[in-house]
Amino acid sequence: MTFEPASGYRALLVAAAEGGIGRTRQSLRTTAALAFLAGAYIALGGFLAVRCGLALPWEVWGSMGKFIFAAVFPLGLLLVVICGADLFTGNCMTLTAGGLQKEVSLAGALRSGALSWIGNFAGALFVAVCMVWATGLIFDKAPAAAGLSTMPWADALVKLANSKTSLGFMEAFWRAVGCNWLVCLAVYTAYAAKEIAGKILALWFPTMAFVALGMEHCVANMFFIPAAILTGTDPRYTALVEAGGAAPLTATWESFFVDNLIPVTLGNIVGGAVLVAALYSVVHGRLQKKA
Repeated sequence: MTFEPASGYRALLVAAAEGGIGRTRQSLRTTAALAFLAGAYIALGGFLAVRCGLALPWEVWGSMGKFIFAAVFPLGLLLVVICGADLFTGNCMTLTAGGLQKEVSLAGALRSGALSWIGNFAGALFVAVCMVWATGLIFDKAPAAAGLSTMPWADALVKLANSKTSLGFMEAFWRAVGCNWLVCLAVYTAYAAKEIAGKILALWFPTMAFVALGMEHCVANMFFIPAAILTGTDPRYTALVEAGGAAPLTATWESFFVDNLIPVTLGNIVGGAVLVAALYSVVHGRLQKKA
Protein backbone atom coordinates (compact mmCIF):
# COMPACT_ATOMS: atom_id res chain seq x y z
CA MET A 1 0.00 0.00 0.00
CA THR A 2 1.23 3.49 -0.87
CA PHE A 3 -0.13 6.94 -0.25
CA GLU A 4 -1.22 9.76 -2.49
CA PRO A 5 1.59 12.26 -3.10
CA ALA A 6 1.48 15.10 -0.61
CA SER A 7 3.08 18.52 -0.53
CA GLY A 8 4.71 20.56 2.18
CA TYR A 9 5.20 19.21 5.67
CA ARG A 10 2.71 16.40 5.11
CA ALA A 11 4.99 14.89 2.46
CA LEU A 12 7.62 14.21 5.13
CA LEU A 13 5.22 12.02 7.10
CA VAL A 14 4.30 10.20 3.89
CA ALA A 15 7.99 9.45 3.28
CA ALA A 16 8.46 8.23 6.85
CA ALA A 17 5.40 5.97 6.75
CA GLU A 18 6.34 4.49 3.38
CA GLY A 19 9.84 3.87 4.72
CA GLY A 20 8.40 1.85 7.59
CA ILE A 21 6.12 -0.12 5.29
CA GLY A 22 9.05 -0.92 3.02
CA ARG A 23 11.13 -2.18 5.95
CA THR A 24 8.51 -4.76 6.91
CA ARG A 25 8.35 -6.06 3.33
CA GLN A 26 12.08 -6.78 3.05
CA SER A 27 13.32 -10.34 3.01
CA LEU A 28 15.27 -11.63 6.01
CA ARG A 29 18.46 -11.68 3.95
CA THR A 30 18.00 -8.08 2.82
CA THR A 31 17.22 -6.86 6.33
CA ALA A 32 20.22 -8.70 7.79
CA ALA A 33 22.62 -7.26 5.20
CA LEU A 34 21.30 -3.71 5.44
CA ALA A 35 21.24 -3.78 9.24
CA PHE A 36 24.82 -5.06 9.37
CA LEU A 37 25.90 -2.23 7.08
CA ALA A 38 24.08 0.39 9.15
CA GLY A 39 25.81 -0.73 12.35
CA ALA A 40 29.17 -0.75 10.58
CA TYR A 41 28.61 2.73 9.11
CA ILE A 42 27.73 4.22 12.50
CA ALA A 43 30.79 2.52 13.99
CA LEU A 44 33.07 3.92 11.28
CA GLY A 45 31.75 7.39 12.04
CA GLY A 46 32.41 6.73 15.72
CA PHE A 47 35.96 5.59 15.09
CA LEU A 48 36.63 8.66 12.94
CA ALA A 49 35.35 10.82 15.80
CA VAL A 50 37.65 9.04 18.26
CA ARG A 51 40.68 9.57 16.04
CA CYS A 52 39.90 13.21 15.26
CA GLY A 53 38.54 14.70 18.44
CA LEU A 54 38.30 12.45 21.47
CA ALA A 55 41.93 12.59 22.60
CA LEU A 56 42.40 16.37 22.31
CA PRO A 57 43.29 17.62 25.83
CA TRP A 58 40.61 19.78 27.41
CA GLU A 59 43.17 22.13 28.98
CA VAL A 60 44.46 22.99 25.50
CA TRP A 61 41.43 22.67 23.24
CA GLY A 62 38.53 23.28 25.61
CA SER A 63 35.17 22.44 24.08
CA MET A 64 36.64 22.57 20.58
CA GLY A 65 37.77 18.96 20.92
CA LYS A 66 34.20 17.90 21.65
CA PHE A 67 32.96 19.92 18.69
CA ILE A 68 35.46 18.22 16.36
CA PHE A 69 34.35 14.85 17.71
CA ALA A 70 30.72 15.78 17.03
CA ALA A 71 31.45 17.36 13.65
CA VAL A 72 32.86 14.20 12.05
CA PHE A 73 30.62 11.62 13.74
CA PRO A 74 27.70 12.23 11.29
CA LEU A 75 29.62 10.32 8.60
CA GLY A 76 27.82 7.19 9.76
CA LEU A 77 24.29 8.54 9.36
CA LEU A 78 25.20 10.12 6.02
CA LEU A 79 26.26 6.71 4.71
CA VAL A 80 23.14 5.05 6.14
CA VAL A 81 20.74 7.45 4.42
CA ILE A 82 22.56 8.14 1.16
CA CYS A 83 23.87 4.62 0.47
CA GLY A 84 20.86 2.86 1.98
CA ALA A 85 20.97 0.82 5.18
CA ASP A 86 18.65 -0.34 7.96
CA LEU A 87 19.29 1.59 11.19
CA PHE A 88 17.34 0.64 14.32
CA THR A 89 17.06 4.19 15.64
CA GLY A 90 15.60 5.48 12.38
CA ASN A 91 13.24 2.50 12.27
CA CYS A 92 11.78 3.61 15.60
CA MET A 93 10.32 6.54 13.67
CA THR A 94 9.45 4.95 10.33
CA LEU A 95 7.88 1.76 11.70
CA THR A 96 5.79 3.78 14.13
CA ALA A 97 4.70 6.16 11.36
CA GLY A 98 3.61 3.21 9.22
CA GLY A 99 1.89 1.57 12.17
CA LEU A 100 -0.12 4.67 13.03
CA GLN A 101 -1.35 4.70 9.44
CA LYS A 102 -2.57 1.11 9.98
CA GLU A 103 -0.19 -0.21 7.32
CA VAL A 104 2.38 -1.88 9.62
CA SER A 105 1.30 -4.53 12.12
CA LEU A 106 2.72 -4.65 15.62
CA ALA A 107 4.23 -8.06 14.89
CA GLY A 108 5.82 -6.77 11.68
CA ALA A 109 7.23 -3.72 13.45
CA LEU A 110 8.65 -5.80 16.30
CA ARG A 111 10.20 -8.28 13.87
CA SER A 112 11.78 -5.58 11.72
CA GLY A 113 12.96 -3.58 14.74
CA ALA A 114 14.49 -6.60 16.46
CA LEU A 115 16.28 -7.74 13.31
CA SER A 116 17.71 -4.29 12.69
CA TRP A 117 18.88 -4.01 16.33
CA ILE A 118 20.67 -7.38 16.12
CA GLY A 119 22.14 -6.63 12.69
CA ASN A 120 23.33 -3.20 13.82
CA PHE A 121 25.05 -4.84 16.79
CA ALA A 122 26.81 -7.30 14.50
CA GLY A 123 28.03 -4.53 12.19
CA ALA A 124 29.24 -2.36 15.07
CA LEU A 125 31.08 -5.29 16.66
CA PHE A 126 32.71 -6.11 13.32
CA VAL A 127 34.22 -2.64 13.14
CA ALA A 128 35.20 -2.69 16.82
CA VAL A 129 37.01 -6.01 16.48
CA CYS A 130 38.44 -5.84 12.96
CA MET A 131 38.94 -2.14 12.25
CA VAL A 132 39.83 -0.88 15.74
CA TRP A 133 41.36 -3.69 17.81
CA ALA A 134 42.80 -6.08 15.19
CA THR A 135 44.37 -3.29 13.13
CA GLY A 136 46.07 -1.91 16.25
CA LEU A 137 45.12 1.63 15.22
CA ILE A 138 43.62 2.34 18.62
CA PHE A 139 46.99 1.53 20.24
CA ASP A 140 48.94 4.14 18.27
CA LYS A 141 51.33 5.97 20.55
CA ALA A 142 52.21 9.63 20.96
CA PRO A 143 55.23 11.14 22.74
CA ALA A 144 54.66 12.50 26.23
CA ALA A 145 56.70 14.27 28.90
CA ALA A 146 59.97 12.81 30.19
CA GLY A 147 60.42 10.67 27.11
CA LEU A 148 57.42 8.45 27.87
CA SER A 149 54.86 7.30 25.31
CA THR A 150 51.11 7.30 25.72
CA MET A 151 48.17 5.82 23.87
CA PRO A 152 45.93 8.88 23.67
CA TRP A 153 43.18 7.32 21.57
CA ALA A 154 43.01 4.12 23.61
CA ASP A 155 43.02 6.07 26.87
CA ALA A 156 40.29 8.43 25.69
CA LEU A 157 38.11 5.57 24.41
CA VAL A 158 38.39 3.70 27.72
CA LYS A 159 37.46 6.87 29.64
CA LEU A 160 34.46 7.36 27.34
CA ALA A 161 33.20 3.81 28.01
CA ASN A 162 33.77 4.21 31.76
CA SER A 163 31.67 7.37 31.70
CA LYS A 164 28.85 5.85 29.66
CA THR A 165 28.52 2.77 31.89
CA SER A 166 28.52 4.89 35.06
CA LEU A 167 25.29 6.70 34.17
CA GLY A 168 22.18 6.04 36.21
CA PHE A 169 19.24 4.35 34.47
CA MET A 170 17.14 7.50 34.10
CA GLU A 171 20.15 9.60 33.09
CA ALA A 172 20.92 7.18 30.27
CA PHE A 173 17.24 6.88 29.33
CA TRP A 174 16.57 10.60 28.96
CA ARG A 175 19.85 11.23 27.17
CA ALA A 176 18.77 8.53 24.73
CA VAL A 177 15.33 10.14 24.28
CA GLY A 178 17.01 13.41 23.33
CA CYS A 179 19.45 11.65 21.05
CA ASN A 180 16.92 9.85 18.89
CA TRP A 181 14.62 12.85 18.83
CA LEU A 182 17.44 14.67 17.03
CA VAL A 183 18.55 11.67 14.93
CA CYS A 184 15.03 11.03 13.64
CA LEU A 185 14.51 14.74 13.02
CA ALA A 186 17.69 14.61 10.93
CA VAL A 187 16.27 11.78 8.82
CA TYR A 188 12.81 13.39 8.73
CA THR A 189 14.33 16.69 7.55
CA ALA A 190 16.41 14.91 4.91
CA TYR A 191 13.19 13.68 3.27
CA ALA A 192 12.62 17.28 2.18
CA ALA A 193 15.92 17.48 0.28
CA LYS A 194 16.03 16.45 -3.37
CA GLU A 195 19.81 16.73 -3.88
CA ILE A 196 22.64 14.92 -2.10
CA ALA A 197 24.11 18.19 -0.81
CA GLY A 198 20.80 19.13 0.77
CA LYS A 199 20.50 15.74 2.45
CA ILE A 200 24.02 16.07 3.86
CA LEU A 201 23.23 19.45 5.39
CA ALA A 202 19.91 18.23 6.76
CA LEU A 203 21.51 15.18 8.36
CA TRP A 204 24.65 16.86 9.66
CA PHE A 205 23.30 19.57 11.98
CA PRO A 206 20.94 17.52 14.20
CA THR A 207 23.39 14.61 14.36
CA MET A 208 26.27 16.89 15.30
CA ALA A 209 24.02 18.46 17.92
CA PHE A 210 23.15 15.24 19.74
CA VAL A 211 26.81 14.23 19.93
CA ALA A 212 28.00 17.64 21.11
CA LEU A 213 25.24 17.70 23.74
CA GLY A 214 26.39 14.36 25.15
CA MET A 215 23.28 12.32 24.27
CA GLU A 216 23.25 8.49 24.06
CA HIS A 217 22.77 6.46 20.85
CA CYS A 218 22.40 2.69 21.29
CA VAL A 219 24.03 1.72 17.98
CA ALA A 220 26.97 4.07 18.55
CA ASN A 221 27.38 2.55 22.01
CA MET A 222 27.36 -0.93 20.44
CA PHE A 223 30.66 0.24 18.97
CA PHE A 224 32.19 2.55 21.57
CA ILE A 225 31.84 0.34 24.64
CA PRO A 226 32.82 -3.06 23.16
CA ALA A 227 35.78 -1.39 21.42
CA ALA A 228 36.80 0.10 24.76
CA ILE A 229 36.48 -3.25 26.55
CA LEU A 230 38.65 -4.95 23.93
CA THR A 231 41.15 -2.11 24.19
CA GLY A 232 41.15 -1.85 27.98
CA THR A 233 41.78 -5.58 28.50
CA ASP A 234 44.52 -5.86 25.88
CA PRO A 235 48.04 -6.48 27.30
CA ARG A 236 49.38 -3.56 25.27
CA TYR A 237 47.07 -1.23 27.17
CA THR A 238 47.11 -2.86 30.60
CA ALA A 239 50.91 -2.58 30.67
CA LEU A 240 50.54 1.17 30.22
CA VAL A 241 47.92 1.28 32.98
CA GLU A 242 50.28 -0.52 35.36
CA ALA A 243 52.96 2.04 34.55
CA GLY A 244 50.55 4.83 35.47
CA GLY A 245 50.24 6.14 31.94
CA ALA A 246 46.57 5.43 31.23
CA ALA A 247 43.19 5.11 32.93
CA PRO A 248 42.08 1.63 34.04
CA LEU A 249 38.97 0.13 32.47
CA THR A 250 35.93 -0.03 34.77
CA ALA A 251 33.34 -0.84 32.09
CA THR A 252 32.35 -4.50 31.83
CA TRP A 253 30.13 -6.49 29.50
CA GLU A 254 27.53 -6.63 32.27
CA SER A 255 27.57 -2.87 32.87
CA PHE A 256 27.45 -2.33 29.11
CA PHE A 257 24.22 -4.28 28.71
CA VAL A 258 22.50 -3.52 32.02
CA ASP A 259 23.57 0.04 32.77
CA ASN A 260 23.77 1.42 29.25
CA LEU A 261 22.36 -0.59 26.35
CA ILE A 262 18.98 -1.41 27.91
CA PRO A 263 18.03 2.12 29.06
CA VAL A 264 19.53 3.71 25.95
CA THR A 265 17.62 1.40 23.61
CA LEU A 266 14.37 2.15 25.44
CA GLY A 267 15.04 5.88 25.36
CA ASN A 268 15.88 5.81 21.66
CA ILE A 269 12.55 4.07 20.99
CA VAL A 270 10.65 6.80 22.83
CA GLY A 271 12.58 9.60 21.13
CA GLY A 272 11.87 8.38 17.61
CA ALA A 273 8.48 6.76 18.02
CA VAL A 274 6.78 9.31 20.28
CA LEU A 275 8.49 12.67 19.79
CA VAL A 276 8.70 12.42 16.00
CA ALA A 277 6.41 9.77 14.46
CA ALA A 278 3.51 9.97 16.90
CA LEU A 279 3.43 13.75 17.25
CA TYR A 280 3.61 14.40 13.50
CA SER A 281 0.95 11.73 12.95
CA VAL A 282 -1.27 13.68 15.36
CA VAL A 283 -0.54 16.89 13.45
CA HIS A 284 -1.20 15.48 9.96
CA GLY A 285 -3.75 12.76 10.75
CA ARG A 286 -4.53 9.84 8.45
CA LEU A 287 -2.86 9.93 5.06
CA GLN A 288 -4.85 9.39 1.89
CA LYS A 289 -4.14 6.04 0.25
CA LYS A 290 -3.84 5.44 -3.45
CA ALA A 291 -6.73 3.62 -5.01
